[in-house]
Amino acid sequence: MVEWTDEERAAISNIFSKLDYDEIGQKSLSRCLIVYPWTQRYFGGFGNLYNAEAIMNNPMIAKHGTTVLHGLDRALKNMDDIKNTYAELSVLHSEKLHVDPDNFKLLSDCLTIVIAGKMGNAFTPEYQASFQKFLSVVVSALGRQYH
Repeated sequence: MVEWTDEERAAISNIFSKLDYDEIGQKSLSRCLIVYPWTQRYFGGFGNLYNAEAIMNNPMIAKHGTTVLHGLDRALKNMDDIKNTYAELSVLHSEKLHVDPDNFKLLSDCLTIVIAGKMGNAFTPEYQASFQKFLSVVVSALGRQYH
């Protein structure tokens, strides 16, 4: 079980309260697919992913990016039980979608970069540490089925 300080909880909630899910989700997933092109193999049904411009303008990528961020809401609302909150998603991603669990970490890194760029100086080192701790717990929970 992860222990959260009041400051960490407040920082994570504050970050999420300022997010435009549509913008941040699309930018984060697009960045992941562009920077790590091998991750595109899981999005074969999403149409044209032939170059960065096509990825950034793909409405299915934008929609899925928003879905991912809304999925993080579940963790935010269940910070004391993220592992069980993501049990079904872990099974789905491992047994049906066969997603390499390392990709969760890649996407979380891209999400952190996009949020840091958006928040600027408000994304303090303390905020970043809290956010990355939160994402590492989510990544671990999503990868649980693989262990």
